Amino acid sequence: MKKPVIVQKFGGTSVGTIESIHTVAKHIINAKNQGNHIVVVVSAMSGETNRLMSLAKQIDSVPNARELDVLLSSGEQVSMALLAMALSKLGYKACSLTGTQASIQTDNQHNDATIKCIDTYAIESRLEQDNIVIVAGFQGINDNGDITTLGRGGSDTSAVTLAGALKAKECQIFTDVDGIYTCDPRVVPNAKKLDVIDFPSMEQLARKGAKVLHLPSVQYAWKNNVPLRVLSTFKTNNGSLIQGEVASKNVAGIAISRNMLLVEIEPAHLASATTQCQMLGITIWNVIKHPDHVSIVIEHDSISKLDLVFSDKIRNSSEVSLLTVVGLRAKGLIKSSKQLLIGRDINVVSDFIENESLTIVLSKDCVDNAAYVLHDAYIAQSQAFDGQKKHVLLG
Repeated sequence: MKKPVIVQKFGGTSVGTIESIHTVAKHIINAKNQGNHIVVVVSAMSGETNRLMSLAKQIDSVPNARELDVLLSSGEQVSMALLAMALSKLGYKACSLTGTQASIQTDNQHNDATIKCIDTYAIESRLEQDNIVIVAGFQGINDNGDITTLGRGGSDTSAVTLAGALKAKECQIFTDVDGIYTCDPRVVPNAKKLDVIDFPSMEQLARKGAKVLHLPSVQYAWKNNVPLRVLSTFKTNNGSLIQGEVASKNVAGIAISRNMLLVEIEPAHLASATTQCQMLGITIWNVIKHPDHVSIVIEHDSISKLDLVFSDKIRNSSEVSLLTVVGLRAKGLIKSSKQLLIGRDINVVSDFIENESLTIVLSKDCVDNAAYVLHDAYIAQSQAFDGQKKHVLLG
């Protein structure tokens, strides 16, 4: 009988030191010894991508996109080779593959490519030889034979897409946190780890700034019904399982997006701004219309690109953060959210609704306090009430 395949992905902090790489090797060996074929996807060592990007920007503030992909892809190759060496030293057959060697075919969008297909022959032939196969995440190859990268966090997408192509039993995302939380626990200490969360809610949380999973990986797993689990490299528990086609919680969680810009333009220039952003690969998070102007919300890092072609049409820009409440009740929380925040002297710049989410635009310095206030009102108090009900029912 053919062995089941498990795909394991390890992020930058998981492979950030040689000691951590040995810890990762133990996770892999444990899964291997349970009778599975193991495919591992690795990110660059913690801080390495930022270091490489800094080098590139010392050459050119807007680096050539193709050459930037060549540079950034080297980070994952260091991780995969070191991990393969560690496994070999421990007596296990291991083979590392770049995105190109693993036949991960992408479109031609440098720095933010999309995986089109994967020819699994190179991986499966090595699995049949009882190798642990380690694949460089975040990268692939386009039709021209050029290296491409999937955007920051793209190793998650590499892992989930490989799991789908290999019909894996499960895709396990190992990271420095032990699951999906109702909010960032570094901001909200009483945030709760979720044992299970549905795909629609996870997709919205990832879209609105939750950093645990890369958005395209969630979308692919949802579309292709790939079992997806988030676990800690450094703790032992079952993590959080993402499954389910339908949102089920009134408020599933709260996401924070920092380093955003609110860019004011004349209403007549909105169409042109939208076109320029599409051409430059800049995501417009939302358009906020006012009587005398229009504001677009973009990531702070994108303004240097937009300034090159659009600076004369920008009236003003201000740094903001976004706070997004995700869940079935989100649309009905606009009024109460504003009242709660104003009551804590937190100014709401704007707000907008999208699908099952409410996003609030705030000045960058007050988003942590706002997250705590809304989490306490909509999640912590609800959980306490549920606990009281269970106590009464169980007597």
